[in-house]
Amino acid sequence: MTWVGRYHERTERGVLLHDVASYDPAASDQPRAAWVQRQIKFGVRADLRHLVVPADQATRIVRLMDWEPTIS
Repeated sequence: MTWVGRYHERTERGVLLHDVASYDPAASDQPRAAWVQRQIKFGVRADLRHLVVPADQATRIVRLMDWEPTIS
């Protein structure tokens, strides 16, 4: 999963984001890089008002404008 939103804080519970768009590779017909580029170009289309990403799932946090694809 990939989430794009306004970073609020990181606690022991996880990372709190506001106005969040989510990308699920299993449910999407486009690659993650294309999805993120669309968020950058047109703005984040929020699916959720607030989200706490569990601490063990928040492996990489970057500013959207600094985002570059990772090779997995």
